[in-house]
Formats: sequence, C-alpha cells, structure tokens
Amino acid sequence: MPAKIGKIYRTPGGAQLIVTKGGPGDLTDGAAALLLKDSPEAFAEGATAGSGQLALGKRYRSSDGAVEVLINKPGPCALHYDGQPMELKEAKPLPSSD
Repeated sequence: MPAKIGKIYRTPGGAQLIVTKGGPGDLTDGAAALLLKDSPEAFAEGATAGSGQLALGKRYRSSDGAVEVLINKPGPCALHYDGQPMELKEAKPLPSSD
C-alpha cells in the first residue's frame, strides 16, 4: 500500500504516524506492512513490533527523502520505507540573533 499523504497508519506495536510527504513505496514495521488507522483489517498472525522505539512528535524520513512521517502516538516499531530503514529527521538550526 503506497504511503498516502495525510493518512494515519498504525503499527503492530500500537504506534501511529501520519504521512506528511507521500510516495509510491510501502511503509513497514520490519516485515509487517502498516495498516490505515481506520481500516478494519487486522495484522497477520504472528506480526510483532520491531525493536526500535518511535517517540511522540518526532519526524522520520526515508533515506532518499521521498517520504516523511510524523509520530502522533509513540510505541515500538522498526520503521522502514521500501525495505530501507527510515531515519530521524533532525531539526534545522535557527540563525543566530547576534
């Protein structure tokens, strides 16, 4: 399922994220595909949360910069986009006010 901008996804571990910059690839928690928050679908039997921890309010981006997400409910997850781990997006430094 493509990462659609503005949609909220849930992970097997209970974390939730909203896509702020979408792309054609798939969002996963390790091998388990993320599901839309309002989807009646259930995760496949045996799907477990990844070993990483997503923190509330943090932004993550794909290695190629094609997709960005914002965490709106923290929880365990090994967040990937198209099989590649997503990285924490660092805040831009503000200019000095000398």
